[in-house]
Amino acid sequence: MSKILKAAIIGCGGIANGKHMPSLAKLENVELAAFCDIEEERAVKAKADFGKEESKVYKDYIELLNDPSIDVIHVCTPNDSHAKITIAALEAGKHVMCEKPMAKTSDEARQMLHAAERSGKKLSIGYQNRYRQDSQFLHKYCDEGGLGEIYFAKAHAIRRRAVPTWGVFLDEEKQGGGPLIDIGTHALDLTLWMMNNYKPKAVLGSTFHKLGKKKDSANAWGSWNPDEFKVEDSAFGYITMQNGASIVLESSWALNSLNVGEAKCTLSGTEGGADMDNGLRINGEEYGKLYAKEVQMSAGGAAFYDSKQESEAEMEARLWIDCIINDTEPVVKPEEALVVTQILEAIYESAKTGKAVYFD
Repeated sequence: MSKILKAAIIGCGGIANGKHMPSLAKLENVELAAFCDIEEERAVKAKADFGKEESKVYKDYIELLNDPSIDVIHVCTPNDSHAKITIAALEAGKHVMCEKPMAKTSDEARQMLHAAERSGKKLSIGYQNRYRQDSQFLHKYCDEGGLGEIYFAKAHAIRRRAVPTWGVFLDEEKQGGGPLIDIGTHALDLTLWMMNNYKPKAVLGSTFHKLGKKKDSANAWGSWNPDEFKVEDSAFGYITMQNGASIVLESSWALNSLNVGEAKCTLSGTEGGADMDNGLRINGEEYGKLYAKEVQMSAGGAAFYDSKQESEAEMEARLWIDCIINDTEPVVKPEEALVVTQILEAIYESAKTGKAVYFD
């Protein structure tokens, strides 16, 4: 019989309820044994929904970390607390899955990586878009050389009007930024992973706070309060890698554009290209002719079987727990997530100074 890991959730808000807890609850080798939130009623509700009678509830995460029976911690708090909670959990001998982005700053992310190395415990970051069917297919295709050398890419995270107006999303101090650090981080992670390229050379970035100043704006979750909108509403970056490859990163919560889509990438290589604009498409040249083909992700129209497909959140949780039990590397390595944070931070810095940021 496989080991049953006892997991604890720190931060019982939207992402914990929408992704982490439902996915962990489906695993037979995991017990959701503790729930922690500074608003205790949220932890109580999480226990009622996903725990057992003997599951524990905490307001203080330090008290939770002192429980020697807990094996795994999932950190689902605002960005400014990712580092301190993750480092404390690793030093307490727990494995940690931290929600994206890795941290608010690259220095904090680096401290998290060092804490994992010192403790010998597993650390991974919640970039669940790697586990989508199209992402899995394309990554394997790239890994096997289907596109050749990928030297140009675009990372897409564009919303026309979908500003999250709840929680601390509009609070720069707690989040570190707006759409760039919120959804741009997913697109960049996906793109770097496809390219298998984590060596940036230079970054030039720009951020805009234009539409966020407007009152009574159309928005997916109701109009925002301009006085509370302290972060950018769109951000863009041009990234050059040490091997000469280039990446364009685009992100927005509010932008006057009909070309929308998030957690997607476009890749151009020496042997072919790929994009996720309308499903997954591969393009190339064969026998002196150009071709483009669509990759079908469903089970061929058999709805019953399609509905059985494991979701990306469920796959993320399963493979994460498997890597702990089997002592293997997580799918999302902290070294990779650190580079994502470094590039995002460089885009913000470049936007403030008007100058390119160079990496050593």
